[in-house]
Amino acid sequence: MSRQSFIRATTLQLPLFLQLFGLASVSMIVPAVYSLVVRDLEASRAFFYTGLLGVIAFTMIAIAHAGRTPRHGALGPLMSLFAAFVFLPILFAIPFVEALPTTLFLHAYFEMVSAITTTGATMFRDPDRLTDTLHLWRAQVGWMGGLLMWVAASAILAPLHLGGFEVTSQAEPGRRDQTDSNRMAPMNPRHRLARSVQALAPIYVALTLVLWLLLLANGERPLVALCHAMSVLATSGISPIGGVQTSDVGVAGEAVMLLFMLFALSRLTFSKDTVTATQGGLMTDPEFRIGLFIVIGVPLVLFGRHFLGAYDVESMDNLGQAAYAFWGAVFTVMSFLTTTGFVSEHWSEAQSWSGLATPGLILMGLALIGGGVATTAGGVKLLRVFALYQNGSREMERLVHPSSVSGAGASGRRLQSNGAFIAWIFFMLFAISLAAITLLLTLAGTDFEQALVLSVSSLATTGPLTEYAADAPIKLIELSLTAKAVLCGAMVLGRLETLAIIALLTPDLWRA
Repeated sequence: MSRQSFIRATTLQLPLFLQLFGLASVSMIVPAVYSLVVRDLEASRAFFYTGLLGVIAFTMIAIAHAGRTPRHGALGPLMSLFAAFVFLPILFAIPFVEALPTTLFLHAYFEMVSAITTTGATMFRDPDRLTDTLHLWRAQVGWMGGLLMWVAASAILAPLHLGGFEVTSQAEPGRRDQTDSNRMAPMNPRHRLARSVQALAPIYVALTLVLWLLLLANGERPLVALCHAMSVLATSGISPIGGVQTSDVGVAGEAVMLLFMLFALSRLTFSKDTVTATQGGLMTDPEFRIGLFIVIGVPLVLFGRHFLGAYDVESMDNLGQAAYAFWGAVFTVMSFLTTTGFVSEHWSEAQSWSGLATPGLILMGLALIGGGVATTAGGVKLLRVFALYQNGSREMERLVHPSSVSGAGASGRRLQSNGAFIAWIFFMLFAISLAAITLLLTLAGTDFEQALVLSVSSLATTGPLTEYAADAPIKLIELSLTAKAVLCGAMVLGRLETLAIIALLTPDLWRA
């Protein structure tokens, strides 16, 4: 065995959380080099020293762990994923606080939890409060969190039937047929992780680079273009300038970003490892079709509502403004459906060209629905919505024809027989979690309207809802320390989902 192969094999035997800790430490070289180039020496030292200490700690623990027999429990990788979302932000927050000593460590931790869970909520509403290095770091952490979820979906959540896979049937990545349990040994979780990284990481990096180049071609500054590209792929909605609406990319740049947001509607847009009995391709995928229906249907409804309002106030002569309003609605609907949270520069026209305000409740509903299974998007997920829709249609059909026998169809065969029941259980757990977070925030001194918006934004991992869903932007930095801690827990819960947390608390699964 060559030295390189030996190091690779030894690294694979390390606990997953330790591997993530090492990668997180090495990743700090990017902001360290960037801040050195722009002559931000204080930030450069903060990131370099923190990363160096992290690498030293990783090396010492790895040496101490060498030679131990690894334990590949069923829930071990899931526990490591949970620990990554809870404890890695502590490491990420250290250079943040060193580079911005005027803030509290809790605020820096909140920023990093928000970034790694791809929520994108921020304490610093004024972009000028942070340096370019810190903006890059926030976007980079969000981008790494998105890649982590891409890989974890295939290598961790799918084998455990979590993250939306619980409503699907046969042939998901990592799922082993129980009838073959005596003939085939399950794949080592670390080997499954390595295979998923090799398959998905190059796609993720390539898509980010392509989007970055396209945004540069549309006149965006390099740093802003890179942050927006990483935020779109990770659906984090992190921006160094306060959002897309303040950038210079125009409609062409927004169209490019919307095109890349399609990757958050369905796993089949970039991979075929979740194809089950459905072999018809992307256009037969229920998630993608429902997503497109919502992206087209909701703006049409808004446009019709606004059109009638414009007719009443006799302002129909400005068709150009109407076209911009329609585009602003399409882009914003797609952005919030994928839980990215970017707002079009023409969203204000979509609100005001007819003189009628568009309620933020629509944006909250879109974020709650969310994107596709095994993507970086949060929310309830389109596949669960499809399962409930199909079950509701079948029940109405039985009211008319009680003795009818239903054919599942090509897309319906993607769901298992009790998929709708499991999806309904998840909806109930999600509703209970939403009510519990809202109650805790109100007990922490937040008024009910703001508490509801904050709960939805954290559980759906759509931080920009705090800016656009309420009557006025919510200033997170003014919340109590208890409320901020509750939001940190809610963002982790929203990223991992309630079923995964329940699985971690189930003793029988740990003994399996």
